[in-house]
Amino acid sequence: MTKASKIAFGLAAALLSTTSLALAEDTTITFIQCGDSVDPTYPPFISEWESKNPGFKVNIEPVGWDQCQDKVTTLAAAGNPPDLAYVGSRTLKQFASNDLIVPVPMSDADKAGYYPNIPDTVTFQGNQWGIPVAFSTKALYWNKDLFKAAGLDPEKPPLTWEEELADAKAIKEKTNIAGFGIVAKTFDNTMHQFMHWVYTNNGKVIDADGKIVLDSPENLEALTALKAMVPYAEEGPTAYEQNEVRAIFLDGKIGMIHASVGAVNKLKDAKFAWGVTNLPLGPHAKGPGTLLITDSLAIFKGTGHEEKATDLAKFLTNPDNQFKYEVSNGLTPLRPVPGVKDLVAKDPSWKPFLEGISFGGPEPLFLDYKGFQDVMINMVQSVVTGAAEPADALKKAAADLEQYK
Repeated sequence: MTKASKIAFGLAAALLSTTSLALAEDTTITFIQCGDSVDPTYPPFISEWESKNPGFKVNIEPVGWDQCQDKVTTLAAAGNPPDLAYVGSRTLKQFASNDLIVPVPMSDADKAGYYPNIPDTVTFQGNQWGIPVAFSTKALYWNKDLFKAAGLDPEKPPLTWEEELADAKAIKEKTNIAGFGIVAKTFDNTMHQFMHWVYTNNGKVIDADGKIVLDSPENLEALTALKAMVPYAEEGPTAYEQNEVRAIFLDGKIGMIHASVGAVNKLKDAKFAWGVTNLPLGPHAKGPGTLLITDSLAIFKGTGHEEKATDLAKFLTNPDNQFKYEVSNGLTPLRPVPGVKDLVAKDPSWKPFLEGISFGGPEPLFLDYKGFQDVMINMVQSVVTGAAEPADALKKAAADLEQYK
């Protein structure tokens, strides 16, 4: 954790004791929700919760995505946190380690209600520190027209890294169009995209005991496979983040990309034939994999409303309400509730986004998640640009991560 972060979070300890008494008699539950407006599913849920908790009112403050995370962190560090906040699950370890949030333990039954590995996205030192509220997984999209133009079977997407590389090469050489979209801009999703390769080869960055295991054979294979894609990708991949790469794909100028389910809606009016399937697998894969990214509802400490805020968070994310929220927002479901079968039956393109969960892995939790992201981004960029070989870049990144765990 950086010195500046320690100083900022250290302010909270001195201030929380003075704010808790003042807030204890307040019957307003403050809730910061990321977004430009209040999610339309929430008002009826909240009205129902308020009717079951007479005297309590919920005040939702929507904050734009670009400022939301920073605002929550700043308020918590200053000792004036909201009762409840929407946060990226990657921040939970930092909040928990600075005693700014309360745990929200899951029973075995609670954990079993989610898809596999979801509870791991909010777990630190054996406890859960948030309630998952939004979920993203990735799959492979391919342009069938470009496959056909390159002499490939348009109905046969790659199943392995080896096939993915061969297909990208064929598209580039036969059509002079990028075969694969590499994400390598100085942006958090460069790290996310590399984790697709890690989790489709049974790799990890940090283990359950907090040991950095980035420098492993599985991850070396992943970084080497990514480097091998560079000649067949768009020119200058360090200039592109994932939405920019997706835009090129939507324009028919990239053969394959890794993207979330959000691309499905954008492709409804595509001028080319396309498909979506599981992410291709590396040589050590045990089954379909993907990066499991969750956002969570965190309960802040010292507000005097911890119990009520927890109850509200659990109500908003109960299986019925959560699924309605997911359908409304086009999110990957967190739980295998009955409605998921209907969702897949209506739109089979959902299938790969669910199948990758079983062998997927969480966004790694670090005390300084921005420091972690920067290390991973620098590692990817150094390899993509040819400034470093995969083995050297991996070893350096593993050493650099020690200061942030």
